Amino acid sequence: MSKFTAAFVLLLPLALAASPVSAWAVDDAPITVNVNMARVLRINSPASTVIVGNPGIADVTIQDPQTLVLTGKSFGQTNLIVLDGNGNPVADTLIDVVQLQAGTVTVYQGAARTSLACAPVCQPTIMLGDETSFTSTQVDSAAMIKSTAAQ
Repeated sequence: MSKFTAAFVLLLPLALAASPVSAWAVDDAPITVNVNMARVLRINSPASTVIVGNPGIADVTIQDPQTLVLTGKSFGQTNLIVLDGNGNPVADTLIDVVQLQAGTVTVYQGAARTSLACAPVCQPTIMLGDETSFTSTQVDSAAMIKSTAAQ
């Protein structure tokens, strides 16, 4: 490997991370974020206002004028519009909110669905779309553990 190639390979991730458009969609593809996860978006111009088409699907906050935090709230697709201080559009893109699949097992018992996080041992976890009595049981169990630990 030449010195130039080695330097390019080592510096490319740093350049991409520092790039103001590194988190934005490429070729008009939507920005993807997982449900219940956040993602940092960097923009070229200072943002004054952010508009999310459906705030039930995603939320965006301005961390600083050129850094936004995108949080996936529910499955689906919506749009994001970013305006500068003069009301001019800085960005207009689609957002896809998807379920994290890695390490997750979904179990179907008839129409009832439950989810397990398996990393490395399978434990019940709550996912959107799980059967409501399963979800309630998991929430109650977590609350009981939390209250016991607080004593």
